[in-house]
Amino acid sequence: MRVREIYNFLNELSPFSLQSEWDNSGLLIGDSNAIVKTLYLSLDIDSELLENVDNNSLIITHHPLIFKGIKKIDYRVYPTNLIQKMIQKNISLISMHTNFDKTHLNKYVISNILGYDILSTDEFVCYFRANSSLEEICMNLKKKLDLKYLRITVAKTYINDCAMTTGSGGDLIGEIDADCFLSGDFKYHQAIEAKENGLTLIDIGHFESEKFFGECLMQYLNNFPLKVIMSNSKNPFEYK
Repeated sequence: MRVREIYNFLNELSPFSLQSEWDNSGLLIGDSNAIVKTLYLSLDIDSELLENVDNNSLIITHHPLIFKGIKKIDYRVYPTNLIQKMIQKNISLISMHTNFDKTHLNKYVISNILGYDILSTDEFVCYFRANSSLEEICMNLKKKLDLKYLRITVAKTYINDCAMTTGSGGDLIGEIDADCFLSGDFKYHQAIEAKENGLTLIDIGHFESEKFFGECLMQYLNNFPLKVIMSNSKNPFEYK
C-alpha cells in the first residue's frame, strides 16, 4: 500500500482535524507516495525500535516524534538522532495523538480494559459509573493496568461517578464533574486544588494508561494487505 492510502484510512477512522492546536499529528516523516509492505504500531519511537524496523516501512505512533519546530539538526541528540535513522532506512511516520484520544483510546481503555460502561464523553474526558468504594476501584485498576502502586488524593472514599482521560489530564481538573478523576502526571498543586474541591484523584500513569494504543488501533487494520506488527513500547521510568 502507499502511505497516502493508509493515511486516508486513518483520517476517516479518526480525523486529524480533531487534534488540539498544540498537537502535531499526521504524516511527520516520509513520502505520501512511498509504497510500504510492513506497518508497525507503537506508543513511541526509540532507538531500539528503529534497529528492528525493516527498511521501507511505516510506523504509526500515538505520541508525535516532532512536537515543536526543530532549529538545529544535531544527529547526537533526540529527536534528530532518530530522524536520521528513519531517513537512512526510508521509514515513514504517522502519529495519531489527541485526535485518537478523543475518538477511540479513552473509550477503549475504560470499556475494554477496565470493564466499565461509559455514560458520556466530553472532548478528552469520558465518564462512567463506579458505585463502589475507592479501595475497590483501586484494586481493579491495579489488576487491569498491571500496577503495583497508585498515587491518590482522597476527597471521597465512596465513588459514584468517575471521569477519566488517558495520558496527562491534570489541566482538566477544574472541568471535571464527578467524584473521582483518573489520569496521569498529576502535579502537586493540582492535587491540592482537587482535594479542596472535593475531587478524588487517582494517578494511573501516563504510559500505563496509554500503552494500549497499538492494541486499540490493530483491530481496525486486520484486513490490510500488508504485515502489521505491534511493538511493545517501554516505559522510560523505572520504579525501585
